[in-house]
Amino acid sequence: MGKYLNSRVPYEAFKAIAGGRYFVDKSRLLGELMPAAGMEERFFCITRPRRFGKSVMANMVGAFFGKAADAEKIFQKLEIARMEGYRMHLNSHDVICIDFSRIPRGCTDYARYISRIEDGINHDLAEAYPQCHLAQEEAVWDNLSSVFEETAQKFVFVIDEWDAPFYLPFVTEKDRKEYLLFLKSLLKGQAYVELAYMTGVLPIAKYSSGSELNGFLEYDMANTERFGTYFGFLDGEVDRLYQTYRQAAQDHSFQARVTRDALAEWYDGYYTASGEKIYNPRSVVYALTNNQIRNYWTSSGPYDEIFYYIKNNTEDVRDDLAWMVSGDGVEARMLEYAATAPELNTKDQIYSAMVIYGLLTYEKESGRVFIPNKELMGQFDELLISNENLGYMNRLAKASAAMLKATLAGDTKAMAEILNYAHDTESPIFSYNSEIELSAVVNLVYLAARDKYRIEREDKAGKGYVDFIFYPQRQGAECILLELKVDASPMDAIRQVREKNYMLRFQGKLAEKPKYTGKILAVGIAYDRKTKEHQCMVEELGHV
Repeated sequence: MGKYLNSRVPYEAFKAIAGGRYFVDKSRLLGELMPAAGMEERFFCITRPRRFGKSVMANMVGAFFGKAADAEKIFQKLEIARMEGYRMHLNSHDVICIDFSRIPRGCTDYARYISRIEDGINHDLAEAYPQCHLAQEEAVWDNLSSVFEETAQKFVFVIDEWDAPFYLPFVTEKDRKEYLLFLKSLLKGQAYVELAYMTGVLPIAKYSSGSELNGFLEYDMANTERFGTYFGFLDGEVDRLYQTYRQAAQDHSFQARVTRDALAEWYDGYYTASGEKIYNPRSVVYALTNNQIRNYWTSSGPYDEIFYYIKNNTEDVRDDLAWMVSGDGVEARMLEYAATAPELNTKDQIYSAMVIYGLLTYEKESGRVFIPNKELMGQFDELLISNENLGYMNRLAKASAAMLKATLAGDTKAMAEILNYAHDTESPIFSYNSEIELSAVVNLVYLAARDKYRIEREDKAGKGYVDFIFYPQRQGAECILLELKVDASPMDAIRQVREKNYMLRFQGKLAEKPKYTGKILAVGIAYDRKTKEHQCMVEELGHV
């Protein structure tokens, strides 16, 4: 056992995960890798956004195939144990695990970074195969070839964070080209490679005009269906985790503060290429473990990561953001190379990169990108409120706190003034040819309300669908039903709320205690295309 060859680290890491309360069995992935061992198409690169379980799966692959530790106690309970080839492959391979995100202490140059990996593998090989008389100064692929020639031994490679050198500050463009050649020399066309499993965020297909990595079969989340359900949690899997959570609350006498609906609202919304919705797995596990719904998507700042992608084209992207924070999608063409481009200028480049990094989700069937869930919506909201480069959207977002205050106070004059403020711009989104455009603006001017309300659009209520429902997060707070009209009056909007009995949405089912306890407000907002003026009306409908 060594630092790279048959390291015990993957086994220990996966053992800790598999023994956890909120573990989801994804071991069927191994069943897709086993038949490929020794075959021509044995090179796999699976790319996913951050925090989607890539390292967990890489550790599972290393723990299963590697000889470092007897993993029978872990895997005998999992689905892979019932699959053909399980006994033949379990802990029966020499596995070389490389995590390219790990760097030496104080490392400031690529040569030292890559030498540590080469020297480490050579050292492990020399200890494991003393009869081969390997030289430490030889290239690692030459030593691997020598072992294979003398012993016929092949190796499984598990490479995590393959794209780390493209982020490291001390790695130059020349270094990156050398790195691609390093991977080519290590893996391409080498008879000693029995299987290569590689993960990362960035796609490899567009990295080089040459053939360094073209032997890999690449599987991304947006376009490739295979392996789609192994990364992220499906609805049924979250259901089972939630039942475990509820049982744990009962067994350990703590109050379960996380609801199943909240898990979906905050962490669902990503799509596999086949159209299945999946949850951010890291956030779900953290929420259940901590008994708290919150933003577990960490970054270097509250909104700067998103702005990094749009900064070169805020003018074109600005109106799209209005639609996306409204919950709508925007048409986009996925460009795999975008994430590696030195600059992102076109909308397709920007949105493609944001999908790759998990900041947006792509629905293949509609060809649209969306903000996936409330966890990410919070970052977009903060971007709109905090970044003055977004112009009118920033100004409207800042006015949103005043809009909610005016609504709750019934100050319809102030509400109309804030909405009329929207026409200080020439943006086409404010043409208001339909309620759809008006709806996008209303989303912006109520942006701050999301701190106190769960806001749903086109939600079923009474005898129809109300334009907006504001579900209060605090008991006793006002419930709001908001209806929009173009070329009509706000009174018409209020009348529709009453006639279609939308307030039933807050009543709950028969024989159930109402979930909400505050008074119910009907809000009518109307826009006249001729006068370009807004009118507003607020009326109390009663109490829950």
